[in-house]
Amino acid sequence: MAKIESAFFDLSYLEALAGGNTIVHRLDPRVKVLTVALFMLAVVSFDKYIISAMLPFGLFLVIIMGLADIPAEYLGKKLLLVSPFAVMVGIFNPFLDQQPLLQIGTFTVTGGWLSFLSILLRFTLTVSAVLILIATTGFNAVCMAMVKMGMPKIFAVQLLILYRYIFVLIDEGLSMYRARSMRSFQRRAMSLKTFAHLVGQLLLRTLDRAQRIHLAMLCRGFDGTLRIRQVLRITASDLFVLTSCATLFFLMRSYDLPEMLGRFVTGLSL
Repeated sequence: MAKIESAFFDLSYLEALAGGNTIVHRLDPRVKVLTVALFMLAVVSFDKYIISAMLPFGLFLVIIMGLADIPAEYLGKKLLLVSPFAVMVGIFNPFLDQQPLLQIGTFTVTGGWLSFLSILLRFTLTVSAVLILIATTGFNAVCMAMVKMGMPKIFAVQLLILYRYIFVLIDEGLSMYRARSMRSFQRRAMSLKTFAHLVGQLLLRTLDRAQRIHLAMLCRGFDGTLRIRQVLRITASDLFVLTSCATLFFLMRSYDLPEMLGRFVTGLSL
């Protein structure tokens, strides 16, 4: 129960962060969406055994978090919440790929472990980029930006309604759980039959709630068009940020900066 409520309020906090007034928040949403898309494209294009070359992308995200005043602890909790999906994707790599690729003293690192760590790092970078995008833009503005860039309007509307309906679904589930807890005085464990009954009731209640929400939207004149109060206007500073980030991503993708730095430091020490 506490975990469900915590997740609910965390989602609300993510939207609250989008109301900031930092230099990152003031950028045009289309610029931020394009920047995140370029960032993710550069990260996922690395070879499966590459790890060190992706570290500068993590430093880039840390700098953006600092500029946007996004709590690192909050972002870390969200990453841990969905990290099992990334672990399940690459958990069998160490067993399937046992080709030795790296020797550290007496310890041999196989290709499977490198690819597994690479998957976790890509996951961390890409998911963090998306969370930062939503925390500095808001999901409404992200959907509007994608529509302005050519995404079919119906897809954006579906994404927005799906995201908003998560709050409604959680609220309905919490109400049912509280009602059941009050009637059982929280002493009786929930049986499988009771759980199945609650799930069925939740489905029926959400269908009824969805119909009422749809009627309310029609009564308020909803015609399938996304509207936000923010005026989308790309300025010269927005174009400069987009060009600078694209150039930076190209350089970080083309050159292994940590390796180059290591060779430079090693050369100085010699």
